[in-house]
Amino acid sequence: MTSTLSYFKWAFIVTAVGLLASAAYGYFSFGAGGALTCLFITAVLAVLEISLSFDNAVVNANKLKAMSHVWQRRFLTWGILIAVFGMRLVFPLVIVALAAKIGPIAAIHLAFAEPRAYAEIMHHAHLPIAAFGGTFLLMVGLTYFFDHDKDVHWLPWLEEPMARSASIKGIEIGIALVLILVFSGLVAEERAQDFLYPALYGLITFLAVEILSGFLDASQAKAAKTAAQGGLGAFIYLEVLDASFSFDGVVGAFALTKNLLVIAIGLGIGAMYVRSLTILLVDRKTLSHFRFLEHGAFYAILVLAVIMFAQTLVHIPEAVTGLVGAGLIGLSLWSSLRWRKLERIKQAL
Repeated sequence: MTSTLSYFKWAFIVTAVGLLASAAYGYFSFGAGGALTCLFITAVLAVLEISLSFDNAVVNANKLKAMSHVWQRRFLTWGILIAVFGMRLVFPLVIVALAAKIGPIAAIHLAFAEPRAYAEIMHHAHLPIAAFGGTFLLMVGLTYFFDHDKDVHWLPWLEEPMARSASIKGIEIGIALVLILVFSGLVAEERAQDFLYPALYGLITFLAVEILSGFLDASQAKAAKTAAQGGLGAFIYLEVLDASFSFDGVVGAFALTKNLLVIAIGLGIGAMYVRSLTILLVDRKTLSHFRFLEHGAFYAILVLAVIMFAQTLVHIPEAVTGLVGAGLIGLSLWSSLRWRKLERIKQAL
């Protein structure tokens, strides 16, 4: 069996290269003090990304286990390039270009020549980003629990009624729309539309990705029995999901530094550990060994979605978000171990 550390080989390599690059950039730009500062901020950002995205790894593994081996590898190779360079480097530039109505070259110039102005634009864009990403993640979480085929329940008193209610068509969409209307009413009146429309776009994007995923994967299936194996459709779904997880971390990173390069390196290192953890969970079939681990991850997603909505009203530190998610996953892991112990006792009797 492959050792656990070997799964993180590339993550360790990227960590070493990333920290060296960050320190070198800081040294040649700001001197010895700058090197230490850049090194520290990069490390903090990497840890922040890992803590915020652990549930992302569990959800990725949940989807990947049903995908064909070819598409698993494509997601874990091409997908990482999209996640690291696309979401952590290109995405902030696109947001600033759109928000400031400037070209991509001007956005790059602004990022490095006027980092404070760049960060201010990103901060102002946080509300629509949180509305879009929060709605997408909310639908991901609700769809998992409102499923009439779901027969394993961590919290039966809550999950059993949700599973039974899945027969009501569109109940998840109804819940999402109610939350969107509630929060759009709480946001300052002059920015209500900045929340409402991106939130609705997030809902439409989720539905479009679901439809597209089903169509693409069904068309690629060679036989009915393989239709459940994900292909291009599942790949697109996972990339949009990863983007939704990344929104909050990317914007939140500007609270630590205004330097786009340092942010990209730090979050990129964290993303590599998330991908390595995803591979481990899939290869070791960890989700099948820990009965309630998926439940903890999807509860964490629901909490993250609500936090992203709440952040449009009040500031919530990223550390709180990470700790809540990690706590829910930790509880689900403990419950899984406890369940296995009780099952062994029952079998022994």
